[in-house]
Amino acid sequence: MAMEITQILLAAQSPDAQIRTAAEESLKQFQEQNLPHFLLALSVELSNEQKPPASRRLAGIILKNSLDAKDSIRKEELTQRWVSVDPAIKFQIKESLLRTLGSPVAEARHTSSQVTAKVASIEIPRREWQELIAKLLTYMTQQDAASSLKQATLEALGYVCEEISPQDLQQDQVNAVLTAVVQGMNQKEHSSEVRLAAVKALYNALDFAQTNFENELERAFIIKVVCETAVSKESEIRQAAFECLVSIASTYYEILEPFMPSLFNLTSNAVRGDEEPVALQAIEFWSTVCDEEIAIQEEYGGADEGSSSLHHRFIEKALPSLVPMLLESLLKQEEDQDQDDSMWNLSMAGGTCLGLVARTVGDAVVPLVMPFVQENIMKADWHNREAATFAFGSILEGPSVEKLAPLVHSGLDFLLNAMKDQNSHVKDTTAWTLGRIFELLHAPTSAYPVITNENLPRIMAVLLESIRDVPNVAEKVCGAIYFLAQGYEDEPSSSVLTPYLGDTISALLSTADRTDTTNSRLRASAYETLNEMVRCSNLPETSNMIAQLLHEIMKRLNQTLELQIISSEDREKQSDLQALLCGVLQVIIQKLSNSDSKALILQSADQMMLLFLRVFACRSSSVHEEAMLAIGALAYATGSDFAKYMPEFYRYLEMGLQNFEEYQVCSISVGVVGDICRALDEKVLPFCDGIMSALLKDLSNAMLHRSVKPPIFSCFGDIALAIGENFEKYVPYAIPMLQGAAELCSHLDASDEDMLDYGNQLRRGIFEAYSGILQGFKNTKAELLMPYAGNLLKFTEAVFRDKNRDEGVTRAAVAVMGDLADALGPTTKALFKESHFYSDFLEESFQSDDDQLRETATWAQGMIRRVFLS
Repeated sequence: MAMEITQILLAAQSPDAQIRTAAEESLKQFQEQNLPHFLLALSVELSNEQKPPASRRLAGIILKNSLDAKDSIRKEELTQRWVSVDPAIKFQIKESLLRTLGSPVAEARHTSSQVTAKVASIEIPRREWQELIAKLLTYMTQQDAASSLKQATLEALGYVCEEISPQDLQQDQVNAVLTAVVQGMNQKEHSSEVRLAAVKALYNALDFAQTNFENELERAFIIKVVCETAVSKESEIRQAAFECLVSIASTYYEILEPFMPSLFNLTSNAVRGDEEPVALQAIEFWSTVCDEEIAIQEEYGGADEGSSSLHHRFIEKALPSLVPMLLESLLKQEEDQDQDDSMWNLSMAGGTCLGLVARTVGDAVVPLVMPFVQENIMKADWHNREAATFAFGSILEGPSVEKLAPLVHSGLDFLLNAMKDQNSHVKDTTAWTLGRIFELLHAPTSAYPVITNENLPRIMAVLLESIRDVPNVAEKVCGAIYFLAQGYEDEPSSSVLTPYLGDTISALLSTADRTDTTNSRLRASAYETLNEMVRCSNLPETSNMIAQLLHEIMKRLNQTLELQIISSEDREKQSDLQALLCGVLQVIIQKLSNSDSKALILQSADQMMLLFLRVFACRSSSVHEEAMLAIGALAYATGSDFAKYMPEFYRYLEMGLQNFEEYQVCSISVGVVGDICRALDEKVLPFCDGIMSALLKDLSNAMLHRSVKPPIFSCFGDIALAIGENFEKYVPYAIPMLQGAAELCSHLDASDEDMLDYGNQLRRGIFEAYSGILQGFKNTKAELLMPYAGNLLKFTEAVFRDKNRDEGVTRAAVAVMGDLADALGPTTKALFKESHFYSDFLEESFQSDDDQLRETATWAQGMIRRVFLS
């Protein structure tokens, strides 16, 4: 087979599907029958200069894909396969790869450097292939080394640094890599390819250079070399150098001070005069500095004393020069920038950076920006008008409401008039700016309200007229209406919007139906805004309008079921539209079920449930998330009447619970089980065997995303609470799962923020499960839980001692102590006597600012006292 591999690789690229399929099958067989020799044959093919470029290219791709995958489980599987290959064969493969770095064929060199890094990512963390770095560095120092070899070597070094962690290399290895990279960047190096590869390698090696950046001379030398490279003749090298500066700003912010004057001049020259890709990176440097300073301010809560040593206030110091530079960049718009969401140009980068500057320095930015706005807002050239509006919209987050409110009041009328500007770009940015004003500054109870009873009629009239404008403007108008409505959401009387509700609903439904755009964003934006209008509407004033909307959305959902589906694209469009419509129905159900208008839901429940079941039937393999969420809301609204839908609905619920590949679907289905348990109580019993079986299988499945596990534990509590003593048969399966998870909590990495967050979710889920089970057994079979009570208290104590727990975990833990005392009564007296921690835990809870926690602690204390008095 190895002899024929060239022909098979070429055949696998044949235009003839039959030949191609047969070749792919042969490769698969070779791989399955003898993986080590398959990998060796591929590496030999890649390194053989006599072979055709096409077969070498494919050999490299297959080799790379045999070592790495995006999916973490698949990646681990491939890693283990490589680890188990005979060391002698691995040695031959690695030698082939290193030999290929010297190939005259650029593509072979490039592929080889990538595959070398993939092997390194497996072996170096295992303390294998320790000679790789030294071997690569010898290629750089060879007297007569070809430029192509140096370029490929630097590329390989860069990829290796990208693949492994800083702790995987010794400091002397890091020093040697940095030395080689910096030499490669030297202007004396005649090959621009070598210099570019060196700059890119430095970018990937910066994380490793912590010790080097702690040394004043070394960091000064590295930054000097990067700055020199940032003015190279070749724009690609300049761009890569600025990318390095962005990374240095992010990773080593604290050492930047001596270099900032030079860096300002360098970035300023690039923004004003260099090619766009270079200029974009120069702006990104300042955006990154803003990000760092915002993070410091957030961490120290603006406490100057605490943050003064870390916070160099670079943005504040550079403000008088930085803001004019950014304002100039706003005038560099492109003619079609509004149409393409993925477009990124100098104007957009400048506006984004200006927004970050405003968040960093607050009020200080306003006097520097407003003269630009006033000077340009009336000019004949649309570039000036749009830039002025963009500048104003960009600084609305950061400065105080007191500073901005007078400017908004004096400018609002102007902005509303600008929605009739003859230029679409100006209207687009104006609508965006109005949305930002409503999102960030509109609060009816504020001392500085930007929307008043006087200006609201004009605002609504302009928005409802402008929503008929071109699609990109209409989309921003939807956003403005959304934030305007959201501002009234917490108002006890949001009836100020009632007079506009009917017209707004009509306008949004018409917008969702528009056919003058192929972009689905406008339709999604219209329906999301419709949801917000419903959420913020004032019942019962608007119940008739919302009832009419309910029937309209049901009619639209029914129409999606009649669509002719010919292609996968048609199927996707149908699914997207169904998701939006189910989302609206969910919001309407939630809105009406919490009010006197609940009867409107009950009248339509049968019809809605039928629609949701038909939506599920459109999908052969997976359950529709939004339909599932809407059903959860319907279960809550209909209560015990939901039982009649269960026989038909159960198979889709089970399908959702078993869908561990699409974990969001699984998680939502678990949540819906909770809704159904609360709605049905004991009526859920006939379905519990299947539900518990699916949940236990999910917990045992190593491939299930970890985020689904805490909700499953909470769900145990919901089921136990609903079916009471009938939960007994599940106890031998559920409790060991809970104990295993409790054990896992003690081994999570406390230095990893994501893990801490997950640990809190997991512990809360465990406590909620125990609370539900204890309450469910309270009046009948509480003694069944006595064998587990000691373990539960030990776990609660471990959580009490852990200062990383959040308020939600604390509430759930305190509640479980109360439930234990309440359900098991006097039998727990000895346990509580031995567990002295509980009184400290309650005492801590009484000191909390959280009313709910204090209330729970008072109740738990009462339950425990009752145990001691019994």
